[in-house]
Formats: sequence, C-alpha cells, structure tokens
Amino acid sequence: MKYPAIVPVPPTGKEHITDEKGNPVSSLLDFWRWAHSDLMGNAERGILAEYLVACALDIPRNVRGLWDRYDLITPEGITIEVKSSGYLQSWGQEHLSTISFGIAPTLGWDDKTNTYETESKRQAQVYVFCVHHQEQETANPLDTSQWTFYVLPTKILNEKVGTQKKISLSSLKKLGAIPTSFRELHQIIHEIK
Repeated sequence: MKYPAIVPVPPTGKEHITDEKGNPVSSLLDFWRWAHSDLMGNAERGILAEYLVACALDIPRNVRGLWDRYDLITPEGITIEVKSSGYLQSWGQEHLSTISFGIAPTLGWDDKTNTYETESKRQAQVYVFCVHHQEQETANPLDTSQWTFYVLPTKILNEKVGTQKKISLSSLKKLGAIPTSFRELHQIIHEIK
C-alpha cells in the first residue's frame, strides 16, 4: 500500500494545538472538553457506553477503533457489538425517549485488503444493549449504577428478527436479552457467548 494505515498513539491531553509559528493556542484536553462533553447526547453517550463495556470486560483501552467490524473483542476472543440508548437527552423533552437500538446487518470492513465484504451480516458474536436511566435530577452517565446492560447472543437476533434494522427494548426482553449490572456484565458475557 502506498499509504499504509496510520496507527493512533494515545495522547495525554497535554499536547498543544499550535499556530503557524508553533506557539500554543490551546491544548488537546481543551479540544476534548469542547467536543466531547455532552455525555447525555446520543453520539457521545454511545461512545461512553462502549468504553464502559470495555472497562467491565477488562478489554485493553488504548484507542477506540472506528472502522472495525465490531466494537470490542475480549482477551478471550469474544466479539461484541455495543448499542446504547437513554430515556433522557441533552435537549429539552416533552416526554422520555422511547428506547430502541439499531441492529441492521452490515458489510464488514477488511483493513488488510482495504475492502468491504460482499455479504451483509451482524459482525459480532454478542450484542450488549446499554440503557441509561430516567431520573433527570440525578442523571450522570459516568455512574455505572445508572446503566442497565442487556446481553443477547447475535445468533438469537439472526434467528428471530432476520435482517430487521431496529429493535425496541420490549422486543429485546421478549427475545430473552439478559439484564445485568456493570459488575455482572463480565460474567454474563462469558456465560452466554
């Protein structure tokens, strides 16, 4: 390859953003605060949910992969897709949000050949559906006790819902998704894989 993949190196946050003369104008930490502080919004909450699952499963947390076929892989080789949803959003709401998740099959990316697979499928062995709680006065996505994690083997999704693209929390429960806490997530994943 003429331009091989650039492997990210985890920064400290102390790195400077510089002007044309190399003078500091801000820091990487300031950028992170500016860009990623809305943990109640869907985008950042989803990334945080992936991180929480990685923490619960003792998965090395160097740098998040953006183009991988699945979100996480345990040290034992179990592949995991993490989905998140929350009753509360960072914007004003007339009512709590309905909990649903995207589960559409995808074309897996092969970073070695720089191509997509030709067959759509669900890429991971296990799905973890993360739901953040509904009490606005105490809402804190950094508090793992405010999350419920629902674990479901991908084979059940494939057998019961085929190529369906979205699923509600109530439908997941009917399929037998196992609700668990942050502390119990590691054990449940390894029991059902």
